Amino acid sequence: MGYITLPRRLFLWCMALIYMFAFFSLYLQIPGLYGNDGLLPARWQLRYSGKAFLEQLLSTPTLLWLGPHLGLDTQTAMELLCLLGAALSLAATLLESLRDSLVFLFLWVLYLSLCQVGQVFLYFQWDSLLLETGFLCVLIAPLTTVPGWRAGRVHDPVTFWLARWLLFRLMFASGVVKLTSRCPTWWGLTALTYHYETQCIPTPLAWFAHQLPVWLHKLSVVATFVIEIAVPFLFFSPLRRLRLGAFYMQVLLQVLIILSGNYNFFNLLTLTLCLSLLDDQHIYFWLRRKYIHTPNKGTHAPETWFLVELAVWTLIGYGTVTCFDLQIDWDKGTVSSRTAFTFHQFNQFLKTVTFPAVWLGVLSLTWELVTAMFRCACVQGFFRRFLGTVQWTVFGAAAVSMFAISLVPFTYIEYDSNASLWPGLRQGYDAVGRYQLVNSYGLFRRMTGVGGRPEVVIEGSMDRVTWTEIEFMYKPGNLSATPAVITPHQPRLDWQMWFAALGVHSHSPWFTSLMHRLLQGKTEVIELIQSDMSKYPFHQQPPMYLRAHRYKYWFTEKLRWWRRVYVEEFYPTVHLGDAFLESMLSHHGLKEKSSPRRLSETALVQLVRWVRAQVNGLSAPLLLWSLLFCSASICLLRGLQFEVTLKTKPSEPTTLPHPQEDKQTIGGQTSPGVPQQVCYTNPRARKPESTCQLIY
Repeated sequence: MGYITLPRRLFLWCMALIYMFAFFSLYLQIPGLYGNDGLLPARWQLRYSGKAFLEQLLSTPTLLWLGPHLGLDTQTAMELLCLLGAALSLAATLLESLRDSLVFLFLWVLYLSLCQVGQVFLYFQWDSLLLETGFLCVLIAPLTTVPGWRAGRVHDPVTFWLARWLLFRLMFASGVVKLTSRCPTWWGLTALTYHYETQCIPTPLAWFAHQLPVWLHKLSVVATFVIEIAVPFLFFSPLRRLRLGAFYMQVLLQVLIILSGNYNFFNLLTLTLCLSLLDDQHIYFWLRRKYIHTPNKGTHAPETWFLVELAVWTLIGYGTVTCFDLQIDWDKGTVSSRTAFTFHQFNQFLKTVTFPAVWLGVLSLTWELVTAMFRCACVQGFFRRFLGTVQWTVFGAAAVSMFAISLVPFTYIEYDSNASLWPGLRQGYDAVGRYQLVNSYGLFRRMTGVGGRPEVVIEGSMDRVTWTEIEFMYKPGNLSATPAVITPHQPRLDWQMWFAALGVHSHSPWFTSLMHRLLQGKTEVIELIQSDMSKYPFHQQPPMYLRAHRYKYWFTEKLRWWRRVYVEEFYPTVHLGDAFLESMLSHHGLKEKSSPRRLSETALVQLVRWVRAQVNGLSAPLLLWSLLFCSASICLLRGLQFEVTLKTKPSEPTTLPHPQEDKQTIGGQTSPGVPQQVCYTNPRARKPESTCQLIY
């Protein structure tokens, strides 16, 4: 693996940006989801039993326990945590000096604090993935409070490797569970003929993708299996071009998902993890800047390895053709495909590769550890060598520990492999389970909506005769409404409405709370449905009666978006004081359990209220897009300003952030084996050009 300074810096910038999306998106929804008049008040999750603060913190690790000490109720405390996280992540996006280990630790603690009381609305896999990746950032990011730690360190490739291992676990498990679930659509390669119209919140491009021919949908499923099951093993290849090929295949898959579906920050987070497959040389290639490497560092795979690389891609291609019986019909211009292996054969394959995958990870991590150890030994000066050795020991131990406990959720995909793990690993995993340091993953396990997309439609009435549909901002409802584009925002109520439609209302207790709050006319909950109150049909007066029906939706063949048929009653007609509604509230424990804490009028409380007043009614996607555009523009302008500065100094050598950025100078000399990049500009050239060289 080549130098990874630039991918690491880009990784940390992307993580700061994703944290900003997550905090801002959640902040806008807190009053309706977790407020005192919300669907699932968060204060019910915190039982102030008189125990010591530390004891409460250990039982439920959340900073919300500090709320009463600051004169804040739980809702206001949650809003404050979100605002702190959003502001700090925005600052880290703009200022590299704030992409610090301590800053990322604080961001991780803030998001973990919110997830502890988030209940069903924060139980998504991407929330767990953000917590796990966010904790890795604590190990990957530099500690700028210690002089010299902004520069590259010998253990950087070791900690950054953990992101690559997480990416492998995520992608491989996501591919495997599709087949171990025995879902007939995945085994029949027809999943994508249903996916585009049945996913939670499709984009307009999903309609066009749905119109593609069936043979192309089936071929796309084959490609998905290859990218998610076979290609991830190339993440650990010692050959650079194989890793780059795997990188671009992962990027292709994630970009296509982003274009066809609104999956908030999840695919952006996956793309960020993909940066762990890159090195400085490839980033310089993107920037169209000359990269001078030293042959003895092995940044290029020797040309003699070309045949090996060709053999690997040929093997993957041959395996794909064989396993899915690909045949080209030249007359029709189509490619036929089918699954040419059985469930038993796939299980045998899984038993065969699970432990080798673990040992592949062990060998790859060991290589990074040994390489870092040798680099540490090359540093001149006893004190610097000793400090580097201590860093290598601490972070190496942390990396090994994270890898070890991650084997427990990783081997969930194969029962025998999981059962044969050393019990100590399971104990370690259980000990840190509440902090979500490592998690199991498996996306799109089964394809839903095969017989039509189930959708719950809520209707309100003042007289129980004339009924008016309550339309949500983002989820399908109105047949002629264009599908929304809202990435990276996640409307968590819309997502849960999608899950609720898959079963009966008793499986979604929060739905009873939704009906109750709408009958009460709670503004906070209504704003989850329509941020513009004038578009809510009962904005002047709450409905007297509510009911919910289940429909089945399909994309139309012509560009009219949706068609639907009525299926059944989902929730009976209820009104305030209705016996059925009251019994359901009691059954699900949604009755008012205690009065909200009295909110003190401190300056902090008034500040939180003032911020809330400024954002009320704003479009969440528009706000996030504005923050993204402004942040990216500022960072781009700074980069251009840096380029201009280089070109205005033609005669002076200029030190740039070089591929390793781990310059360690002792007595005015650069340590052996630790390169420094110096760039010179040719003043005689018609267009100023910079030439970079690594100096040892």
